Amino acid sequence: MFPLLRRLALVLAAVAIAAPAAAAQRIGVMGDLMSDVDGVREKFVGLAKTIPVEKYDWRPAPGVRSISEVFLHVASDNYLMPSAFGVAPDPATGIKSDDFKTLATFEKQKLGRDALVAAVEKSFAHLEKAMRDMPEDRMGTTVKFFGQDFTGQKLWVLTATHLHEHLGQSIAYARSNNIVPPWSK
Repeated sequence: MFPLLRRLALVLAAVAIAAPAAAAQRIGVMGDLMSDVDGVREKFVGLAKTIPVEKYDWRPAPGVRSISEVFLHVASDNYLMPSAFGVAPDPATGIKSDDFKTLATFEKQKLGRDALVAAVEKSFAHLEKAMRDMPEDRMGTTVKFFGQDFTGQKLWVLTATHLHEHLGQSIAYARSNNIVPPWSK
């Protein structure tokens, strides 16, 4: 009988440990979007670490964002998008959600690899926290963004779509410079 009680105690302990982790996981559309954003973050960070710093200023044509500007554009928008829900950008970034010049200033920074990677990672942590903290009942509410009405869900889908757009751009930039993305090796 004692081994049965021990086994039961182990099962109950495992459930007690797993319950908070399971409760922290989101299901439905937001859970799917959060999982997707996590994968995109890994790829952006991997690319930022793989692309040589001397290539950060490369751009495919005059007037088009450079490699580092694309990474910083993604980071700036990781702060901007949640601001539609009242999540203020980190003051250390200098980004103000109502002043698009601050976004451009952030994107034009000249950073070395470690600082650029840190900026990208920090922005994704901000975005992912905003997504995690978004109550389900706000997914259907209307928010203003760029003067347009969006449901919360539509704006989060737009956020993920935006990330994929610039991930594709970053992959093309890397490949144009004979750099193989780390997950493709």
